[in-house]
Amino acid sequence: MAGTSLLALIDDIATLLDDVSVMTKVAAKKTAGVLGDDLALNAEQVTGVKAERELPVVWAVFKGSMLNKLILVPAALLISAFIPWLIVPLLMLGGAFLCFEGFEKVAHKWLHPKDQQDAARKARLAALAQSKTDMVAFEKGKVKGAIRTDFILSAEIITITLGAVAEADLTQQIIVLSIIALTMTIGVYGLVAGIVKIDDAGLWLKQNREAKWQQALGGLLLAAAPKLMKFLSVAGTIAMFLVGGGILAHGFAVLHHFIEHSAEWAASLPTGGTVLGALLPTLMNGAIGIAAGALLVGGVTLLKKLKR
Repeated sequence: MAGTSLLALIDDIATLLDDVSVMTKVAAKKTAGVLGDDLALNAEQVTGVKAERELPVVWAVFKGSMLNKLILVPAALLISAFIPWLIVPLLMLGGAFLCFEGFEKVAHKWLHPKDQQDAARKARLAALAQSKTDMVAFEKGKVKGAIRTDFILSAEIITITLGAVAEADLTQQIIVLSIIALTMTIGVYGLVAGIVKIDDAGLWLKQNREAKWQQALGGLLLAAAPKLMKFLSVAGTIAMFLVGGGILAHGFAVLHHFIEHSAEWAASLPTGGTVLGALLPTLMNGAIGIAAGALLVGGVTLLKKLKR
């Protein structure tokens, strides 16, 4: 009898872990769109800090991020337990914010020419080079800014994850939210630490190694570091439109059904239908995300002008 009970318990645990694994994969896929932007923003936050202080600053932001998760995960569980009807509105707000933030970045690039952006960046670096600059205060400001940014992005990740496991029981929700929160935090800041040190590694290889291939690798890393930052920024922005647009599309039944029917129609085409049917929902989600972002940025800009 005891053996049967033990086997039943093991079976229940295996089933729970299998369900958790599936839901974690779904939640990770849904939140992946935020990560590119999270990586780029956090890596940019460290820009301007002295090389020997980059990792301590990343560590300080990592600790702040863990504290953010300790606040957000219980808050999400309380919402799921007591006011579950709030999950969909929160998801919609998160999706709208992603679209708004993505379009704001694009609009900033359009409205501020590259020479103006470069001039502003050089001015900041020149100010940092002056001996009178209080580096301790500068670092604290960087850390606080990065933790604030992390709180917003973490709230988006937790909200999207909560939406993915809304129908699960409390135990599964706790496990999935905890796994996503811990994995995302360690993964993001581990990658940020590696990204901000790519140029240092390249410089060390180029200056301190005698082998030609090591010097060539160092030069490659030095050249790749800024391109990687730019790629992460662009990929993150695209992902924000795709994920945000997808959330908004699922929130409005009319849009959701229209995308489904469009994909089915595209898949039925005799030439290239399968590929087009698979790509069309993603493209339409991106278009919805761009349109929503444009409307939100336009509305906020108009409100600011009216307020002034």
